[in-house]
Amino acid sequence: MAIQVDVAILGGGPGGYTAAIRAAQQGKSVAIVEMDKVGGTCLHRGCIPSKSLLRSAEVYRTILQSSKYGIAINTDDITYEFSSVQQTKLDKVDQLYKGLQGLMKRHRIQMIHGKGRVTGPSIFSPRSGAIAVELADGEMESVVGQHVIIATGSKPRSIPGLEPDGKLILNSDHALELDKLPPSMLVVGGGVIGVEWATLLHDFGVQVTVVEVGARLLPGEDAEISLEMTRQLSKRGIRVLTGVQLDTESFTVQDEGFSIRAQTADGNVVLESNQMLVSVGRAANVEDIGLENTDVKVKNGVIVVNEVGQTSEPHIYAIGDAIGGVQLAHAASHEGIVAADHICGQAVHPVASHLIPRCIYSYPEVASYGYTEAAAVAAGYEIKKAKVPFAAIGKAIISGHPEGFVKVIADKATDNILGVHIIGQHATELISEAALSGWLNAAPWEVGTMVHPHPTLSEAIAEAMLGVDGRSISL
Repeated sequence: MAIQVDVAILGGGPGGYTAAIRAAQQGKSVAIVEMDKVGGTCLHRGCIPSKSLLRSAEVYRTILQSSKYGIAINTDDITYEFSSVQQTKLDKVDQLYKGLQGLMKRHRIQMIHGKGRVTGPSIFSPRSGAIAVELADGEMESVVGQHVIIATGSKPRSIPGLEPDGKLILNSDHALELDKLPPSMLVVGGGVIGVEWATLLHDFGVQVTVVEVGARLLPGEDAEISLEMTRQLSKRGIRVLTGVQLDTESFTVQDEGFSIRAQTADGNVVLESNQMLVSVGRAANVEDIGLENTDVKVKNGVIVVNEVGQTSEPHIYAIGDAIGGVQLAHAASHEGIVAADHICGQAVHPVASHLIPRCIYSYPEVASYGYTEAAAVAAGYEIKKAKVPFAAIGKAIISGHPEGFVKVIADKATDNILGVHIIGQHATELISEAALSGWLNAAPWEVGTMVHPHPTLSEAIAEAMLGVDGRSISL
């Protein structure tokens, strides 16, 4: 007998479980089909475990730099046990996993563990959808929902000829499970994941080289952010090469490592390292999930949806990494809320993708909201802008991290905030004030004249906001 619910969700990551809770809060019966564990990539193989490792690296780096704060420690005696670092990661993940399991029970959300595939209209109702589930014991189950939400997430991309084997060539999933760190690592890809891993590994003493096919690191961020990140990484001893084409056919296994030829702007070079981390983005999980049984459209490798997440079959929705756009956990969660609210007949509040805050948890951190300067100009805006360095802010000096800046971009005609870009300590925490300001259509002068406490890093935002009209006292 099929399990019949109001909403059937394929995938239990942040988008799927958030949509499930939102629908359940509004009285809907909900079932989630998940082949692994509720929490998805974010909780088990992405956001949470990687940030735990980054936090351990930060603590280790801070201890080694204790003399900056007047603390005398014999740093020759300071070391780390990577097995303990990994166990700390697992403990944090397990704590959050148990809490999430509790939420599922509290909201009476059914969890069906197995591999699910959409099967099209149900025999019970042509306007409903069904998910066929292959259970762990080989038996089959069917989940029928008046509405179906596809939240299948994404997987690491690979490079033809450099497919990860989990030993010499790694993807981010493999890297999270390392039992020890190598002496050196070649990070292929200078996007968000590549930069985070580069700084994490460097903090733990690994010799790191980052190669990026594009002209700059973090190609999705403002150009000035990319330039500053490159400068900071290079200053710390991380080798950064951009505009690089790897000759995959030249990949040669050597004792305790490999070599590979690369074409750069300065000519051909041979790169050698103990291991390679391939971090060239993520691909939507849209294959082998039964879409061929439906009229759901896929374009450029992602599911096509409207502003509320509906596919070309109105009773089937899709959210999160499976639809492309901003592949971030908080974006997927918001899309899940929008889809659930629409299913329940509530007013919905879709958000344009460029207005979703973006965070990079590297050292230094990066966070941004809205348009980059180039995108704002390309969109036809006449802009005004300001950039305030953290070196002008007392709290940044006190903390020992005066690097970086806050950059604000505004529209000359309307005084609307178009973009805010931060690189520096706690950037990922500071960005929410900027995002709220944009959400409420605040003008830069309104944000800047609001009294910000002193000494805090938030003063940099206030000064940059005032700076777009030439009113900053720090410039």
